[in-house]
Amino acid sequence: MQSLTRRQLNAAALILLWAHAVAATNAAQAKPNLLLIMADDVGCDAIGCYGGQSHPTPHIDALAQGGMKFNHAYSMPVCHPSRVCLMTGRYPFRFGAEGMKWGDFPDAAEGISIGDRFKQAGYATAVAGKWQLCMMKNDLQHPRRVGFDSWCLFGWHEGGRYHDPLIYQDGRLRDDTLGKYGPDLYVEFLVDFIRQSRQDGKPFFAYYPMALCHDVTDDLKGRHVAYSKDGRWMTYAEMISSMDDMIGRLVAALERLKIREETLILFTTDNGTPAASYLTVDADGKMVRPKVFSIRDGDVVPGGKGKHDDTGTRVPLIANWPGRIQPGSHADEMVDLTDYLPTLADIAGLGDEDVFRDGISFAPLLLGQPRELKRDWIYTEHRGKRAIRSPQFRLYDDGRFFDLAVDSKEQSPLSNEQLSGDAAEEFKQLSKRLGQMRPAAK
Repeated sequence: MQSLTRRQLNAAALILLWAHAVAATNAAQAKPNLLLIMADDVGCDAIGCYGGQSHPTPHIDALAQGGMKFNHAYSMPVCHPSRVCLMTGRYPFRFGAEGMKWGDFPDAAEGISIGDRFKQAGYATAVAGKWQLCMMKNDLQHPRRVGFDSWCLFGWHEGGRYHDPLIYQDGRLRDDTLGKYGPDLYVEFLVDFIRQSRQDGKPFFAYYPMALCHDVTDDLKGRHVAYSKDGRWMTYAEMISSMDDMIGRLVAALERLKIREETLILFTTDNGTPAASYLTVDADGKMVRPKVFSIRDGDVVPGGKGKHDDTGTRVPLIANWPGRIQPGSHADEMVDLTDYLPTLADIAGLGDEDVFRDGISFAPLLLGQPRELKRDWIYTEHRGKRAIRSPQFRLYDDGRFFDLAVDSKEQSPLSNEQLSGDAAEEFKQLSKRLGQMRPAAK
């Protein structure tokens, strides 16, 4: 056999390198892009496609019209425990005191977070907006340690999130934000990240925990953050409008980059609408916080953030993936924030992992298939108070028990001594489950 010349060997090597590059590109293309959006302090009452009549949300409504709307999606009553659930696929109590410490992230969750999961699977990863999982000025590399290649996050309790925002980007404090609007910067950052990921031939996981629609920081000593205009901050209605606009801009960018059909978008929120939102400062320098309410299906709905009932914990969830999710479809199965990590991992085809998660994947529902394991209860916790609900009943840890089918506003708790039939059985099962939802004894 004739030996190969150096030129032939070089050509063969180039062919092998080309084949490897093509295989890598095809493998990347087989994994869908993932855009996970979580708005802040927005209940179902504030969203048009959920019956909200106070605030136009055309871009969010379009996602629902072109995708799947969930009717029973739930969060924790407030933002921090919700973020722990989403980031880890576990309930905060699983991490003991660390999981429930406000503004912190459990050390035990580093290496197993949602960012880690996708980074380890070859995804480009980024996060922009609200972090609230550390005081970033004291831990500039925290997002990197939980799996994010790049980030653009406002300094929680350090400065503004909206006008003249205080923003950390990839471990450095930005010095170009004077006169800028934070949500513009977060979206611009994400669009740049998405564009770069496309150029690199890598699938992306972009997490967008929005600053909108939480009111401004209220604990800066001796000063206030920059106003929006006319000596005031944004109204809740203005923030809702801006939130919808930012989502529209991201969708438009995906279309412009011709990767819309390769990208799954999930939109949800961290808890219900707030009861009030800071607007201005009075003559004594005290921040004024008018009440917030929405009109939903003709009813006045006061903001319920912080409550375990449906005004505080029942939130929007919309999934949109052209060509894969049936337009205008609905899902009535129960979902909570711990379910998102395993769901996205399933969609990406990441396979099994040797990590405990409370969450149950709802990926089959998105693709029109039955869910293997159905969630028949939702657990919520906040500052030592806990509750659990089934599709029909809610039980609080102080013993209050409500039939939500006839008392959705929870005005008249049932008498535990007089329960019978389905109510008695549900009370028994929910009591047992709630008793199990505690940190393991040491």
